[in-house]
Amino acid sequence: MKEESMVKVKEEIDYKSLCRRLDRELDKLTMEYERQQKVFEDDIERLTTEAQHCILEAQQNYSDSLEKERLKYQKDYKESIKRLEEKVMENKKKYEEFCMTSTEEAFVPAEEVVILKKILQRETLLRNAAEGEINHLKNQMAELKMLEASRESDILKLRKMLEDEAHQKEKFKGEIARLQSQLLQLGFEVGKTKQQQQASGNGEKASVAKLFEQGGLQKILSLLEAEATDARINAVKIVANLSSEETNQKKIVEAGGLTSLLTLLKNSQDETTQRVAASAIANLAMNETNQDLIVAQGGINILSMTAANAEDPQTLRMVAGAIANLCGNDKLQIKLRGEDGIKALLGMVRCRHPDVHIQIARGIANFAKCESKASTQGTQVGRSLLIEDGVLPWIVQNANNEVSLVRRHIELALCHLAQHEANARDMISGGAILELVRISRDCSREDIRILARRTLISSPAFQAEIKRLKIDY
Repeated sequence: MKEESMVKVKEEIDYKSLCRRLDRELDKLTMEYERQQKVFEDDIERLTTEAQHCILEAQQNYSDSLEKERLKYQKDYKESIKRLEEKVMENKKKYEEFCMTSTEEAFVPAEEVVILKKILQRETLLRNAAEGEINHLKNQMAELKMLEASRESDILKLRKMLEDEAHQKEKFKGEIARLQSQLLQLGFEVGKTKQQQQASGNGEKASVAKLFEQGGLQKILSLLEAEATDARINAVKIVANLSSEETNQKKIVEAGGLTSLLTLLKNSQDETTQRVAASAIANLAMNETNQDLIVAQGGINILSMTAANAEDPQTLRMVAGAIANLCGNDKLQIKLRGEDGIKALLGMVRCRHPDVHIQIARGIANFAKCESKASTQGTQVGRSLLIEDGVLPWIVQNANNEVSLVRRHIELALCHLAQHEANARDMISGGAILELVRISRDCSREDIRILARRTLISSPAFQAEIKRLKIDY
């Protein structure tokens, strides 16, 4: 019995509206940048004016103070010298008069000389103090000059920052122009593809082949790392469309597309980007070789994290579809369980959207089928990993789901689980045996009814329970 494990996605892209939207975004970004640049230049001019004003004011204040102090001390010094000279002349005159009147008192002027020396010493101290104050003012002036030099250095740094911003602006403009050019070229190529497709049934394949030959795929993949969100979204849509064709998948993987998609899914916070990237990964996961590469590059963890954080039903549908495709590879069973792939699949049942539940049920059916195969070949013993991870209650609960595709996948999963005798005890205690009996009677598909009935008959544990419950089937 063949179980399909494929999820494909096609995205329609309006490149003219995309280019117009990019033009509007570019104009908006340019206006915003010019506004910020003007504010930045105004701030620099204001800071420069304030700094120059403060420096000039401080220089003027200290110059005035220094000049006033200098004049004051000069005046005091001159007055002191003048008083001293007058005192000396007066004492000299007295001394001469005294010498003329009395020779006995010849030693009296010596006391006057001592007094004059003391006065001279005091004036010298005053002069030294004035010189010290002048030196202090000179030091303050030097500090002001150093402060001025520091502010000039800051202004030079601000100017350098402004130049760097201008350079970044030009670089940004160039990047946007390059992205626009690439998108326009891709739009032209896709438009040409549609025209060729209308003219010939093989037109699309020929155009895609030409796109690969001319290195167009590398250009598209480079856009997955673009800063512009719209460019990334449209690039990943193109990759998703290309990956839906099996003939393109190998070339995408060889060009590094799988690694780029996983990185984009891991780092992007945009729901649309996550949804389309997950759909492209799901497409690539239809190939067994690609499945091994996805797991080797940490794809299970990335898909699990996206499943835990995403809220959009379509994003969850694509993530569940990718995990469901991995569940169809019997070599990845342990990895899926060990890296919480099964828990992530079951965790997405929080979303009530039927499309999400269809992919969850498909993944469980694929996993159960691989386990049944391993059990038949004798490579697996013990209970099912699905049962150990607590999936059985959800399976039983949805075995008669109103959505036909969910019901069909769950019916197949129950039949596969029941084929391994080690699961019988858990299935009996969990109520799964009643669902198996119902499936053997009422399932709309004859092949599934026959499989369920054969499984019930071949299991001694199920036979014993049916007899105990006195079920007639």
